[in-house]
Amino acid sequence: MARRQPQPQPPAPTGAELAILRVLWDAGPATVRQVHERLPAGRTVGYTTVLKLLQVMAGKKLVRRDERQRSHVYRAAAPADATLGRLVRDLLDRAFGGSARSLVMHVLDAKRASPEELREIRALLDQMEERP
Repeated sequence: MARRQPQPQPPAPTGAELAILRVLWDAGPATVRQVHERLPAGRTVGYTTVLKLLQVMAGKKLVRRDERQRSHVYRAAAPADATLGRLVRDLLDRAFGGSARSLVMHVLDAKRASPEELREIRALLDQMEERP
């Protein structure tokens, strides 16, 4: 019996592609127009740019396109946790030599965490220490 080869991972999304993925993760499946309308206010990209990005992302297998309706509906191909986890692992390896401590120290130094975020981080650390 032949072994199934693991599916290759899609390439890491660019910054613009990540902004589109955030819209799809938050809003669920959406048309190009819906994605364009939901992009953050600071991102001034045109409708045709969003369309082209989604077409490229479909080719990269970052999104899936449903062509059954007149307006194509796009959805993220992978859940946010899987994509963001892959990005963090890549950053951890490339920029911090695999050191989680160094990554966390740089993150907390770069942007002040709110008291609520610090409580959540402490709770997560406590949970991790309790694991076998």
